[in-house]
Amino acid sequence: MNQPIILTSKRLTLSIPKLADIPAIVQYAGHEKVAATTQNMPHPYAKEDALFWIDMAAEGLQVQSNYIFGIRLNDNNQFLGGIGIAIDKVHNRGEIGYWIGVPFWNKGYATEATKLVLQFGFEQLKLNKIHAVHLIGNDSSGKVMIKNGMIKEGELKEHYKKGDEYRSVLQYRLTRREYEALKRH
Repeated sequence: MNQPIILTSKRLTLSIPKLADIPAIVQYAGHEKVAATTQNMPHPYAKEDALFWIDMAAEGLQVQSNYIFGIRLNDNNQFLGGIGIAIDKVHNRGEIGYWIGVPFWNKGYATEATKLVLQFGFEQLKLNKIHAVHLIGNDSSGKVMIKNGMIKEGELKEHYKKGDEYRSVLQYRLTRREYEALKRH
């Protein structure tokens, strides 16, 4: 499965980020509010950071350990953010992470992209469990997970170090059985 993967919904196309996306990646990922709401987005965000992310996407696809997608609008191919799923092959699970450029917040794009990645993870990758975390204080990200049927598992206290500060996160999950039950309803 190291062919390029393209996932589509009514409004979005998810595909591997490209060099042509670098200006938009730097512009949107470089916003202070994006860095503040993600666990490992650097600020300031430079062209080198975008190149690293694009290389990580290509390598992850090649070894099937990490599937990273640029999120684009169907109607004009506008790049608006990124989403990915890191695979733990030993335990047959994945972890979703995403970010959306500030001009595109509160439009349901993260929810729509997450739904596509959950579907990809369960239906194509045949994963047993997919989880995601969000920094405490980023309630919008928690709403994305809840809208996709994910279930809160708990709080991971001081789980990530961001700058000089230890940050706690809330973790949500969806197992294969839970996903199948959601599809039936």
